[in-house]
Amino acid sequence: MKPIKYTVTELELSGIVAVRALETADSSHTLWSDADRAWASRAAAEAVGDGAPDAAFLAQRARLALGRVGERFPVIPRAVRALRWRPWLAGAIAVAAFAGGLLVDRIGGGQRINVLMPPVLALLAWNLGIYLLLAARACLPRGGGALPQPWRHAVGRLATGLLQPRAGAELGVAVARLTSDWSHLSAPLHGARAARVLHLAAALLAAGVLAGFYLRGIAFAYQASWESTFLDAGDVHRLLAIALAPGAAVSGIAVPTTAEIDAIRAPAGENAARWLHLLAATVAVVVIVPRLLLALFAWLLERRRSARLAIALDGPYFERLLRDYRGRPARLRVVPYSYTLPAAATAGLERLVARALGGNALLTISPPVRYGDEDALPAADAGAGGSDLVALFNATATPEREAHGAFLRALGNHCGGAGRVVPLVDESSFLARGREPARVEARRAAWRELCALQGLGCVFVDLATIAGSGSAAAGSLGEAASALADNLEGRR
Repeated sequence: MKPIKYTVTELELSGIVAVRALETADSSHTLWSDADRAWASRAAAEAVGDGAPDAAFLAQRARLALGRVGERFPVIPRAVRALRWRPWLAGAIAVAAFAGGLLVDRIGGGQRINVLMPPVLALLAWNLGIYLLLAARACLPRGGGALPQPWRHAVGRLATGLLQPRAGAELGVAVARLTSDWSHLSAPLHGARAARVLHLAAALLAAGVLAGFYLRGIAFAYQASWESTFLDAGDVHRLLAIALAPGAAVSGIAVPTTAEIDAIRAPAGENAARWLHLLAATVAVVVIVPRLLLALFAWLLERRRSARLAIALDGPYFERLLRDYRGRPARLRVVPYSYTLPAAATAGLERLVARALGGNALLTISPPVRYGDEDALPAADAGAGGSDLVALFNATATPEREAHGAFLRALGNHCGGAGRVVPLVDESSFLARGREPARVEARRAAWRELCALQGLGCVFVDLATIAGSGSAAAGSLGEAASALADNLEGRR
């Protein structure tokens, strides 16, 4: 089943993504403590009140969190501001496009205009090709959504001002994650925004070219002429009758006849005024007006998407926040296999689940399943179809397909396909014996191989260590909690 998507404004989404990046990157909870997270959730719930939409709660929580985070780590608010679109960029590009067109000082040689106008014909052909591509793209199933990946990256860099904020350690990871998540979620908005800017720039470039011709036509007397190695007057007339037909239709100025065209073959010529008028009318009809209409449509689409950006509130991170907000605690059942947990390991397990699923998570530890009784699960676990289960193993045991693998398959069958099974390997006893790093890694590799055969990820944790205090315990707790949450979500 596809996750339900909620819509938020561009500003709200950037805040939500920023806070999520910080909280997920800070796995040890040293930058943004458990107390800070609880305060942000509590204050946001009080502000929005009961029954508010989930997205409104998350947006308010992000605003409060960013306010407090910014006092300690200004790099996070700076990163959020760097992600915001700068309207002056569109204005600068538009001015540059018009100025570039204005500075085009010739379509012929000297003060003579070549009526074949190769640059102008190329401009018309280019724009017609763009219209065909847009029409073809609109017919594709994905319609006019996001930009292709290379363009998305380029536009994302432009939108963030080309420079990314720098930071170290967890803050650096948070900023990098924020930039990546924002680029993905805002791709449809950037697609519409880029289309608006490019269409407007194309229209102003063409307008600048025409303005330059007319301004120079006031001060200089341009002569219209032509010459060709391969074309005669009839060929030129047929070509121009097609190319200048739109301008002739709206201006009422007829395309010169074959005889008139033959009469101005170089070195002959005539006053270029009517040719400039035909050219201007054609460019206006083929380039300027359609591009302005496309820019208007892109602007309307941009406004709508800016106010309604989609975000899926699935995954452990949002589920934990929303459970606390809604008052519905998460439930998780742990089934040990041939392992009776010591008191310290039980305390560590409780801390691990609270960190991974939220402080009000409900943890149930089943009686251990004996070696050889893989298919005889406790009655409470056998009836837990559709719920998530944790298979708890002791790292001192050598993983066996016929025993540990069969136990995992039995748990998977009891989940009914809707719930997830997460293998959790407690290394407390194994590490207490002073194992060499190579021996520890070899044992982990064996467990990973066994779990991979079942299509499962494997979480390693020293439950006795994380039950205590200190930086080592905090680091191990954060790493294990993040791994457990990711596996419950389905990522390995």
